[in-house]
Amino acid sequence: MLQRWIVELLRPLLQWWLTQRGVKAFVGADQFIYWHQHDPHARVSPDVYLLPGVDPHTRVRTWKIWQDRVVPSFAFEVVSQDWEKDYTEVPARYAALGVAEVVIFDPGYTEHPEGVRWQVLRRVGKRGLVRVEAKRADRVRSRALGCWLRVVGEGRDTRVRLAVSARGDELVPTAEEREEAERAAKEAALKRVAALEAELRQLRGRRRRRS
Repeated sequence: MLQRWIVELLRPLLQWWLTQRGVKAFVGADQFIYWHQHDPHARVSPDVYLLPGVDPHTRVRTWKIWQDRVVPSFAFEVVSQDWEKDYTEVPARYAALGVAEVVIFDPGYTEHPEGVRWQVLRRVGKRGLVRVEAKRADRVRSRALGCWLRVVGEGRDTRVRLAVSARGDELVPTAEEREEAERAAKEAALKRVAALEAELRQLRGRRRRRS
């Protein structure tokens, strides 16, 4: 369930972030991507993935590389209870798929040996997909996304947010936060208008008394 909550927040947030930057891309979640036409086992189902250059309104049920001709440029995985499989098999599958960058997030990294909160894998020349970072810090930078991925909350409230600035200190607002900011701005504007109208009434009253 935690995995689902993390994905439900991150996927639309990432789509909005890319759209705001003018980047055309489709951000999907939990759909099978196949990379060999005659091998149904050559597949992976990313928790979140990015298809560069693909219209964000595209209807995707499954994605077939030999047919659709676009390889995800980014994939995000949340480690499940079967952490050993996620640590060993997931990177190999993404290497075969040809993804440029994979970020693996382990919300329960303290509960098993050799656990790390973040792993970042990138394609490095002829070496293929290489783990370039493994850290327990609260944030990690994604080169493919042009921003930071940052963990907030604890336990069941653990979520992954996007963040910007040099060190990832500024969180990208969620839809709810944007709506709240808009409401606050409208309320502040209405208060300013009301204050100006009250001031005008006072000025008119003074003028009438003087006359």
